[in-house]
Amino acid sequence: MKKLAAAVIVSMGIASFGVQADQGSGKVTFYGSIIDAPCSIHPESTDMKVPLGQISSSLLDGGGTSTPRAFDIELENCAFELDANGQPKFNTVKVIFAGGNVPGNMSMLAINGQAAGAGVRIQDYSGQLVTLLQPTSGRGLGNGPNTLSFSAYLEKIASVTNVTPGEFQAVTDFTLAYE
Repeated sequence: MKKLAAAVIVSMGIASFGVQADQGSGKVTFYGSIIDAPCSIHPESTDMKVPLGQISSSLLDGGGTSTPRAFDIELENCAFELDANGQPKFNTVKVIFAGGNVPGNMSMLAINGQAAGAGVRIQDYSGQLVTLLQPTSGRGLGNGPNTLSFSAYLEKIASVTNVTPGEFQAVTDFTLAYE
């Protein structure tokens, strides 16, 4: 009898655990890639969104540009091998931006959407315009974290009389080239 009572109590405990309401569950997926480079790219820098804001068409039509908005490519865990002279190897990086350009202007990224007649320009940390598909000037890197700073702004295409208001977006990919 005692064995039967113990079995009933144990099965009641198991049964009560089995009928409890779901109190929440989920799934975590870890993803990424392994790259052959001296630095890792911070996860927030691999798929950025840079808001340029709501820009006045009269500003652009009058020859003005939007306010440049900063964005950074964050590198982390940089560690450099040393050459035969004890100097770091591959501690300079250039960035190559690629994307649809405004026809005839490789320094202006084309916009898509309802808006038209303008394009996005990218500048490096020194204010130098970036030319699409061309490497930027090299930036020296140190061990540990490094930040590659850029900014972007909207400008009217020179051959257009007036910009067309509306929503827009422009997309560029970047590639790092170490030397």
